[in-house]
Amino acid sequence: MNDLTRLSAREVLKLLIRREVSALELIDAALQRIEETDGSINALPTLCIERAREHAKGLITKKASDAPRGYLYGLPIAVKDLTDVAGVRTTMGSPIYADNIPARSSYSVDILEAKGAIVIAKSNTPEFGAGANTFNEVFGKTLNPWDTRTTCGGSSGGSAAALATGQVWLATGSDLGGSLRIPASYCSVVGLRPSPGRVPQGPKDFPFWTLSVEGPMGRTVGDAALMLDAESGFHPEDPISYPPPMKPYVDSVDHPTPPGRVAFSPDLGIAPVDPEVKSICARAARLFEILGATVEEATIDLHDAEEIFQTLRAAQFAASMAPLLKDHREQLKPEIVWNIEKGLNLTSEQISNAERARGVLFQRTIEFFSQYDLLLCPTVVVPPFDVDVRYVTEVDDVIFESYVSWLILTFALTLTACPSISVPCGFTQDGLPVGLQILAPPRGEAQLISAAALFEEAANLADRVPLDPRVR
Repeated sequence: MNDLTRLSAREVLKLLIRREVSALELIDAALQRIEETDGSINALPTLCIERAREHAKGLITKKASDAPRGYLYGLPIAVKDLTDVAGVRTTMGSPIYADNIPARSSYSVDILEAKGAIVIAKSNTPEFGAGANTFNEVFGKTLNPWDTRTTCGGSSGGSAAALATGQVWLATGSDLGGSLRIPASYCSVVGLRPSPGRVPQGPKDFPFWTLSVEGPMGRTVGDAALMLDAESGFHPEDPISYPPPMKPYVDSVDHPTPPGRVAFSPDLGIAPVDPEVKSICARAARLFEILGATVEEATIDLHDAEEIFQTLRAAQFAASMAPLLKDHREQLKPEIVWNIEKGLNLTSEQISNAERARGVLFQRTIEFFSQYDLLLCPTVVVPPFDVDVRYVTEVDDVIFESYVSWLILTFALTLTACPSISVPCGFTQDGLPVGLQILAPPRGEAQLISAAALFEEAANLADRVPLDPRVR
């Protein structure tokens, strides 16, 4: 592993600002690391190195005093293969789009490139981001660098695996039911799901949807905060986007404020959870007591979260993907076919009832945060599992109803519209990573990042990555 790829994004940024290293040198360092490791994990199947070099040559170097918030000075990044990059193959993990080369980039990519990011690769994802095990018929499986027999999670699995092995310093992801948080947990990196509207999205046919968001992934909380500063802001073509806060998010890392009263739940009252995962996360939650917080076992009332989420998610699948089912049914994986058909069979009453119930759930969330500063819980119900198992079907003799039911600890919190993050919190006896999920009040990214940074320091696990893939 070369010295540059060992460094965090914030450390490399300092070198760029001082002109002790160039964007071109970083591209070469990243490419060397990709060549060393990607044959073992398959995280970045599409490279755009020449495009990156041309971008780096044309990059306008800015003085630190003149740079906009979150300016990245030529830092190489990876972009999830659900997100368009102009002139670069973007497949969405589907044979339907295997040869798709978009003419324009997504808003988030435009913003990042305008802020000095250099896109060097597209990261692997499940077909259309459906499911939390990263495999597809175009590029195959992405493997977990901690144990290449296991899944890296999903759907931002390629991004998480690339970060964990030092292939890139920052990566984009998206999250509907946990796709930023789950692979972060499985790869021992950081994935932050921001509030809807925090990171502009589009162009898209349904710009008012709030279940799916884009957000940052990094090896540390500070790196994720840096990328959120680069990504966030108002975009005139995204009707729910809004301006960033007065203070940069990295300030919450450098000058954190400890929480006062913290709730921890081993299962959110709604899910079976692997006993070892429960134990690891319970010990991790107690670190907040060292930070001066009171930690109590409590949770938001989420008793109807699965029915709400499954209904709204299925309606979204039907609205956005029914034409694909009609024209390309044989090219869609069976889980997606099931999900679209579930949505098409919903009644207007079922959808309106789910929307109403989500509103009530949000009010319960507001009431909860009138008493607590944060909610902590495991990110995923099980540790990383066999990559050849498509999805988890049961835990502790509890059978899951669908291919996404086992993601309940993340998708239940999606419904709150509150920002959440997965931070590394420990390892199983088999050496597999476990993440702690932290939820903050609505639009409380600064509060969330502050608490996560303090926890990260107390847990002292950030130096475990990058690592060489453990091929087994």
